[in-house]
Amino acid sequence: MKNKYITIFSTALIIIIIDQLSKFLVKTNFELSQTLPLISNIFHLTYIHNSGAGFGILQQQRWVLIFVSIIVIGFILYYLDKINGKEILLQLLFGFILGGTIGNLIDRVIYGYVVDFLDFRVWPVFNFADSFVTIGVIGLIIYFWKK
Repeated sequence: MKNKYITIFSTALIIIIIDQLSKFLVKTNFELSQTLPLISNIFHLTYIHNSGAGFGILQQQRWVLIFVSIIVIGFILYYLDKINGKEILLQLLFGFILGGTIGNLIDRVIYGYVVDFLDFRVWPVFNFADSFVTIGVIGLIIYFWKK
């Protein structure tokens, strides 16, 4: 039973470390708006500040986004007791969402914006925390849809 907490929290911690380390590396090695093409016109590293949510919505709504993040974290913590200890995939998906949410929350609290840098040129610039939240949410939708 306690193994599910270890799985969820260690997954979240690994994601927070990946997210914050990658953002630190970008902040210390790039100027704001600087871009580095890794695959020209397909994938660049582009350092931006995002004061909104995904796709640039809710710009300048720092406190709303902090509040929403805290609600999401609270919901996950509440729901943990309901997760079966044998449902490893479900534990990982919740760990993805928890880690990604905390990763971006750290940015919002410390800087007032989120550091984004993954730039596929046809999609808004994002970060690892965004990726893990998205994978977690889509995974949960599929998981519960199949049940």
